[in-house]
Amino acid sequence: MDSHPLPEPGVCAAPAPAAADLAGQMLELDEDDDLEVFSKDATLTDCSSFNTSMPTSPASMINQYKFEEEPDAKDIFITVDNPESHVTAIETFITYRVSTKTTRSEFDSCEYEVRRRYQDFLWLKGKLEEANPTLIIHPLPEKFVMKGMVERFNEDFIETRRKGLHKFLNRIADHPILSFNEDFKVFLTAQAWELTSHKKQGPGFLSRMGDTVRAVAASVRGVKSRPEEFDTLNDYVEVFGQKMSVMDKIAQRVVKEQKEYLEEMKEYGPIYTLWSGSEEELGEPLTAVASCVDKCCREAEEHVNSLSENLVPVLHEYVLCAETLKAVLRRRDNIQAECEAKNDALASKRTDRDALKDEIEKLEDKAECANTALKVDWERWHRNMQRDIKSSFLYMAERNVDYYEKCLAIWESFLVSHKNDLIAETGREENC
Repeated sequence: MDSHPLPEPGVCAAPAPAAADLAGQMLELDEDDDLEVFSKDATLTDCSSFNTSMPTSPASMINQYKFEEEPDAKDIFITVDNPESHVTAIETFITYRVSTKTTRSEFDSCEYEVRRRYQDFLWLKGKLEEANPTLIIHPLPEKFVMKGMVERFNEDFIETRRKGLHKFLNRIADHPILSFNEDFKVFLTAQAWELTSHKKQGPGFLSRMGDTVRAVAASVRGVKSRPEEFDTLNDYVEVFGQKMSVMDKIAQRVVKEQKEYLEEMKEYGPIYTLWSGSEEELGEPLTAVASCVDKCCREAEEHVNSLSENLVPVLHEYVLCAETLKAVLRRRDNIQAECEAKNDALASKRTDRDALKDEIEKLEDKAECANTALKVDWERWHRNMQRDIKSSFLYMAERNVDYYEKCLAIWESFLVSHKNDLIAETGREENC
């Protein structure tokens, strides 16, 4: 699959690929419904990213707005590690160490170390979405425990979440717009009490409730005529989500079956060892088979663990990405719907038309800004997705080749040693 380059500075992003082309990039897999998997400031909205002295018409704003080409060298490095359990009278939770190293001048120091809990990551994601409604923010690992997992805070769950949180922060750090968000900086640098104080500085409950009501109203009202390029994106995301969901289910099932096979193999080898004790003449080959089975077990365990840790999480991550993309497209539609509603009000209103016209102009600017942001960020997301999926498939292929080659070598060594013994023994019997 070919990636799509970012637009040159000062140039609007190219329209999204046609629906037929996008559909052709999807992997063809049949649906499989019988498998259960686990559940699931400077802003673009007010265009404060622009110079306040420049013209405010939609066209001029689009021409000025751009994503800078990503620098060759990273200037901010983040590590999420060292999970710690905390028990209070009312709850038990895990915090993670977030270590940051940076050369950016807007930071007061070059190194920071703070501790954050999952709720803090949720807060950051919400603030980024609020400030940049049509930028694609990498999904967080799911809040709830996977189906079939009894212990909420077992080591596997904590490690899976740690990796997801690490990737979430580093995707933000790599983003040419999100990485300069003030809330992101506070998240990385503020101590716990400072972060708590900063959270309280946001809009009040009534203000947030008003935004929610307006978003719901816009969603119910819908858009009259969505631009064709966003219809195309909607269709792509729907198909992409379906395909990734099927692949996620299949990968989960394959790993589950491989683990069951591994458990059977672990019981298989000792049977040959026990048998060799009662068959004196077959003792050597039976012991050799038991040894081969044991070696294959070790290789199989390493193989299934590598797939569980490196392939399955990526596939499920992009199931969550599909839901993120749908939410971004809904927010874009809400912005357009709000603008359309004001235009309808203007058509039926006879007084205060000038004030309403000013409001409509601002909403049109906001819509144009949101559309441009989404189109450019879509290209960036699509390129990252292609790289991630290709890397995962290459890793899977290499691991499969390595696993089967090692198992083949194990059984070939058995054949070489015992086939010659069998030929020699047969010859002796014929001579007798």
